[in-house]
Amino acid sequence: MTKSDSPQPADDDAARRRRRRLAEVFGDVLPETTSDERGAAPAEDRDAWYEENRPPHHGG
Repeated sequence: MTKSDSPQPADDDAARRRRRRLAEVFGDVLPETTSDERGAAPAEDRDAWYEENRPPHHGG
C-alpha cells in the first residue's frame, strides 16, 4: 500500500461528520446488536411499555 492509497485524515473527518449528521437526522437505523444477541426483555418490561403507550381510547 502506498501513501496515496491510505485514507486521508480529512476523508476520515468528513465521513465521521456525515455519519454524525445522518444519526442526528434519522437516529440509529440499525442497532449495534440484534435482539437475539441481547436476549429477551423481561415480560414486565414489555407489559409496562404497552401500558405506557396505550392509546387513550382503548380504556383501561
